Amino acid sequence: MTLPLILVTGATGKTGGAIVTQLLDAGYPVRATVRSRDTRSEALDRRGVETVVADMFDPDQMVEALRGAKRAYYLPAFHPYMIQAAATFAVAAREARLEAIVQMGQWLSHRAHPAIMTRQTWLVDHLFAELRGISHTILNPGMFADNFLRTMDFAALLGIYPNLTGAGRAAPVSNEDMARVAVAVLKAPERHAGMSYRPTGPLLLSGRDMARIIAGVVRHPVVPWDLPFWMFRKVAQQQRIDPLQISGFRHYIEEMRRGTFEIDGGVTDVVEALTGTPAETFKTTARRYAAMTFARPTVGNRLKAIFNFNLTPFYPGYDLDRWDRRLGFPIPPNPSLSIDDATWRDGHSVSGRQPSVTQAVPG
Repeated sequence: MTLPLILVTGATGKTGGAIVTQLLDAGYPVRATVRSRDTRSEALDRRGVETVVADMFDPDQMVEALRGAKRAYYLPAFHPYMIQAAATFAVAAREARLEAIVQMGQWLSHRAHPAIMTRQTWLVDHLFAELRGISHTILNPGMFADNFLRTMDFAALLGIYPNLTGAGRAAPVSNEDMARVAVAVLKAPERHAGMSYRPTGPLLLSGRDMARIIAGVVRHPVVPWDLPFWMFRKVAQQQRIDPLQISGFRHYIEEMRRGTFEIDGGVTDVVEALTGTPAETFKTTARRYAAMTFARPTVGNRLKAIFNFNLTPFYPGYDLDRWDRRLGFPIPPNPSLSIDDATWRDGHSVSGRQPSVTQAVPG
């Protein structure tokens, strides 16, 4: 039996890359959209992926990228005009007669959220749901383990674990588990049409819990440090993190502090139910990050970590409000965190004994 061609957007990223690997391992032909030819696209080519350079904002290029594909994994563009890219993809998907879209969404997806990317994600949820004749499934993760392990070098080399979320808890899901869920849906999209799944890790963890787990991984004490957000803004600019990402992340931190990711116990069985394998533990994910080059206990890495740590207080931090105003984002008349919105809470609450699936598109 000939397997259908699957298009993957965001294939050079962390989750998209894992999806490509798992699809190839399962024997599926894979096409990936890339922004340009570079070492990352060349690596995909060598693995047998058909790479296509396509402008996410150009309907004609996206139609050509989709032509012949039957199914697609769609990662919303991390861009101020993300909704325009999604509308372009929707038009192209219909013209190319795509059969199924598996879309990365957000657990926080909310029409009036203060984070522009979360408001736009809510619009994408509904935009794709209106594509008649195309099976549509949303993956709604909360916090990724990756969010909490990007500072693994500080923990491994300096014995410090920055904690921005206080006593708030989440069940962080790994990129690899998100990919396994996406691939399971892509293999049989008709079974999951109209569904919105919330994959999580197996346990609710606070920042202090994570520091304790990481200490066991790196085999030395790790002290959780309650990092004030004004200092985090300095770190973000020092590391040249996209201010669009930090602008939204400040609200996600507050959501975690307020318990948004703990609703109905905060843990689901989605990963195991859809893939047959339980979600990996935070410890397992942390081991993988501890083995990465940036966190290895070399003299060079340790000196670099000490230098950056001591330089941080003297670095300017992002002025996020000014950055938002400069880009002219539309602002809801009554913005609210997801946890504070009754409609959002009603659409995201399920029985504590059956927390794995939310029917249809959250409101």
